[in-house]
Amino acid sequence: MYNAFFGFRESPFNLSPDPAFLYRSPQHEEALANLIYGVHGRKGFIVLTGEVGTGKTTLLECLRDELDAQGIEFAFIFNSRINADQFFEMIAYDLDLRCDRRSKTEVLFALNHLLLEEASAGRTTVLIVDEAQNLEQDVLEEIRLLTNLENPKSGKLLQIILSGQPELDRKLESPGLRQLKQRIVLRCMLRPLNAEETAEYIQTRLARAGMPEQKVFPPDVLREIHLRSQGIPRVINALCDNLLLTAFALECRQTTVDMLDEVCLDMRLEWPGMPGRLRYPRHAGEEQPPLLPTETSP
Repeated sequence: MYNAFFGFRESPFNLSPDPAFLYRSPQHEEALANLIYGVHGRKGFIVLTGEVGTGKTTLLECLRDELDAQGIEFAFIFNSRINADQFFEMIAYDLDLRCDRRSKTEVLFALNHLLLEEASAGRTTVLIVDEAQNLEQDVLEEIRLLTNLENPKSGKLLQIILSGQPELDRKLESPGLRQLKQRIVLRCMLRPLNAEETAEYIQTRLARAGMPEQKVFPPDVLREIHLRSQGIPRVINALCDNLLLTAFALECRQTTVDMLDEVCLDMRLEWPGMPGRLRYPRHAGEEQPPLLPTETSP
C-alpha cells in the first residue's frame, strides 16, 4: 500500500525469506560460507542454530540457490513434525527416487544408487532439514545412520544440514544422541543483531527496495527499533513494515517514536525495560490511553 508513496520498487520488509534481501553481516557471511564449504568439502554433518527470526531460513534459501546453480541434488524438509516413515517418503519425493516411496527399504536402496551415481560424476548430494528442533529421537537416529553412506574415494556421499532453534543444540546434548553429536563437523550459530547492525540491516533493505539514502527512520527511531526488537530481524521487519504503513496513513515522510509506540501497542510487543504506559491492557476493564497525538501534520 505504501510503496508508491515512498518510491519503493517492492516491499522492503516482507516477512517471507528472500535471498535477494539477505543482510550480509559478518556472522551471516561466515555462516553461509561454512554451509557452502561443508557441502563442497563433503564434511558430512553440519548444524545451524539461532533464535526464532534470526535469518536461518533465509540462509538456507541462499544455500538452495547455490546448490541449484551448481547442479547439486538436494532434498529440503521444511516440516519436521514427522515420523521416520514420513521422513524417508519426503526424501524420496524431493529427490524424485524411482521406487516405492512408502517402503523404507526401497527408498534406502534407491537413495544409495543415486548417491553413488552423483559421486561418480564428481558431485555430492545434500539433505537439508529446517526446524530440526522438532525432530523425534528416532528420526534423528535415522539421520545419523544416513551418515554411514560413504566410500573411500568420495568420502561422505550425503551432506546433511540440520537447522533449528537453540533447543536443537540442547536436544543433541542428550545422552541418547551422543553418537550423532560426535559426527557433527561444523556448527554455525546466528545471534541477534547489535544496534549498528540493526541500522545497517534496515538501510540495506530500503536500498534494495529502491531508497538508497533513507530518511524515513531517524536515529532516535532506529535506536528504539533495535531496543524493542532486541535485534531479531523478523521483529525488525514487522516493526518497520507497520511503521511505514502508519506514516503512509498519516501522510508523513518520516516515522516517529510516537508512531512506534502505537505500532508496539497494536503488536502487543514487549521488551525488557519497557515503560508501563506501553504495556498492553491485560484485563477487560483496563483502558490504554492513546499514544499518538490527536492531530499530526504531514
